[in-house]
Amino acid sequence: MKLLLDFLPLALFFAAFKYADANREWAAAFATSQLGFMVAGGVVGAEEAPVLLATVVVVLATLLQVLYLKLTRQKVDAMLWVSLALVVVLGALTVYFHSETFIKWKPTGLYWAMGLGFWVSARFFGTNPLKAMLKDLELPDPVWARLCQAWIAFFAAMGVLNLAVAYNFSTAAWTNFKVFGATGLMLVFTLAQGVYLSRHLPEEPQDKQP
Repeated sequence: MKLLLDFLPLALFFAAFKYADANREWAAAFATSQLGFMVAGGVVGAEEAPVLLATVVVVLATLLQVLYLKLTRQKVDAMLWVSLALVVVLGALTVYFHSETFIKWKPTGLYWAMGLGFWVSARFFGTNPLKAMLKDLELPDPVWARLCQAWIAFFAAMGVLNLAVAYNFSTAAWTNFKVFGATGLMLVFTLAQGVYLSRHLPEEPQDKQP
């Protein structure tokens, strides 16, 4: 359920963009009538309408995600608060200036914030966020340190890769990368981390035969 809730804003962003991109004239008319008061100039063109509508959808979805967690008395993770702040601020700028550049920076901002959080925790507070999250695993401290460094490097690289795609490919291609490419890379990296972890887990004692 939590995984579905975490993925929902991204899925809704993708669905809204694809539908609006396939119906640009309708999207432009709808965005102008409903969002014109929020947009510089008051008119949304057919080119920018899909990403503007998708941005509004992802902002609302993220707000509802946080609201649901609060109403059900569940913990709102720090990264979700960061994601909410980024999507609201950059989403508002995207809508007002009707420019997709701002919302395209959101994944990079989140990746770099996560990487920075890991680095600050390890460098200045002597704590390892991964070790805290996976507290049931018993691993040597050097292994935890290497895992933390690997995640910091991964988040830094993903932030750069997102910008490379955003500035060198179409918005449609960036949307596909955001949903499938970035998610796939995250999955592959997580699986690789699992393989690495399995090599350092203590062996379970075997039951002695009578």
